[in-house]
Amino acid sequence: MTQKKYFKKKFFYPLLEGGFSNIDIKKAVSVLKSRRLTMSLKTRDFENYFAKKLKAKYAVMVNSGSSANLLIFFSLLNPLKKNKLKNGDECLVPALCWSTSLWPVLQSGLKPRLIDVNKESFSLDLKTLKAEVTEKTKAVLLINVLGNCSEIDEIKKFLKRKKIYLIEDNCESLGSIYKNKFLGTFGDFSSFSFYFSHQITSGEGGMIFCKNKNDYNLIKVLRAHGWDRDINKKNSKSFNFINMGFNLRPLEVSAAIGLNQFKRLNKFIVNRKKNRNQIINYLKKNKNWKNQFDFFLPSKNLKPSWFGLPFLINKKFLKNKNKYLNYLKKKGIESRPIISGNFANQKSIKLFNISYNKKKLKNAQEIEDRGFFIGLPTKILKKNVIKLLTDHLLKIDKF
Repeated sequence: MTQKKYFKKKFFYPLLEGGFSNIDIKKAVSVLKSRRLTMSLKTRDFENYFAKKLKAKYAVMVNSGSSANLLIFFSLLNPLKKNKLKNGDECLVPALCWSTSLWPVLQSGLKPRLIDVNKESFSLDLKTLKAEVTEKTKAVLLINVLGNCSEIDEIKKFLKRKKIYLIEDNCESLGSIYKNKFLGTFGDFSSFSFYFSHQITSGEGGMIFCKNKNDYNLIKVLRAHGWDRDINKKNSKSFNFINMGFNLRPLEVSAAIGLNQFKRLNKFIVNRKKNRNQIINYLKKNKNWKNQFDFFLPSKNLKPSWFGLPFLINKKFLKNKNKYLNYLKKKGIESRPIISGNFANQKSIKLFNISYNKKKLKNAQEIEDRGFFIGLPTKILKKNVIKLLTDHLLKIDKF
């Protein structure tokens, strides 16, 4: 396959248009010209700016949101972590999750247990947590899905009383504000992702928030080989390894692009909201509208930063789902499952004997069965594009 053919535009309506502005590219080229590609000043600038804007204490950039989750869970069991967890301690995980939200729980030595989500927010809610938390539960992974959340402030209070760690996976919800506080700032630790189709992108890249200096220093050490170079500038010994570690450092190119995109986040949020509203309005005003879909609505007290436009297919059309999604693909409309659906259905769950109760995962299963999502561009859609898109979307009853 030739390079030209490989990069040929495949979708007229992709998950995300172009992705990078000319200024993003110039920022990246500037780093390349500096010949300093490994983690340095650009990374630090992005970390500091990111934390300041979201009103968080400590931010550490890594090479992906998946790596952010990995470092968070390994830090929870590290000997230098105050009130550290132990191997085999239980961590509750929403069944509606991505693989690298779940696997770091297992990889770090904790015992994950899948539980159900709220059918409206697609996230964990307080009622479910109260029913599922036991004496074995020492941590909860909460995922803010596609810009939405449940009553995360009440969840935080409940878990704090129980002395249970809250890890907030905010990889899909950068910029969403719940009760005047940014999502991603509620957890004891929080993760963010800058993958291609997310609210901002640096191609790859992620960020970790934490609450205190000890955790901040620990994560920086784990990020880079267990080396103390990032936390002990006065140490005369050049290669001082004080802990275990990985190499999950970001590149300066990613930091430069990420910082430039982050400065445009508010504009992206506004444009995505307008596009979302226009698509839904066009669907509902179309002569072929027959309540084919239920729409994903923001939780009370939430100002959402949307990542994609999810649909829940009306149950009487579900028999058409596979043919319908193939039809959309052929017509150039890119779509995805809601995260990865009910993760209890994945083969790897049996391979590692992950704990769950199938009868208690009804909402996650319904979201998998009925759900899919399409992208929301960061630029305002033209009316002819919206019309063509919505005409195709309403064809689900034609199969």
